Amino acid sequence: MARSAGILPYRRTSNELQVLLVHPGGPFWQNRDLGTWSIAKGEYGDDEQPEAAARREFVEETGWELKGALLPLGELRQRGGKLITAFGVEGDFDAGSLRSNMFEMEWPPRSGRKQFFPEIDRAGWFGLDMAREKMLGGQQPFLDRLVLSV
Repeated sequence: MARSAGILPYRRTSNELQVLLVHPGGPFWQNRDLGTWSIAKGEYGDDEQPEAAARREFVEETGWELKGALLPLGELRQRGGKLITAFGVEGDFDAGSLRSNMFEMEWPPRSGRKQFFPEIDRAGWFGLDMAREKMLGGQQPFLDRLVLSV
């Protein structure tokens, strides 16, 4: 069974709680918005603990180093069967300074040409209502768990 772990950063502004979501990179996702954003996450194996994997993936996908304790937000099973473990962390990152790792794929399909794309092409801070619209449906319960925990 595939397992992923990720981090949902949050911050408090004068009038709302905001969360940081990331948008997947690559040509398939380029013009898609609502229902496509996610927590910064990635897969891990039996030799790695979920918190360590979440921290590693967050750095790889954003370029930002996390400090301090993480708030456990539990697990969710996605439609495809993948189990996601999430953690919250209070912080304030400049979404414009995102530096994601890259991946290579054949593009356009069956062209024989390989191109590199960022795994995450942008990040953004959203209030909870907008985050629910932007976020993948299977990850939205993490928002409710965060609200109950902070």
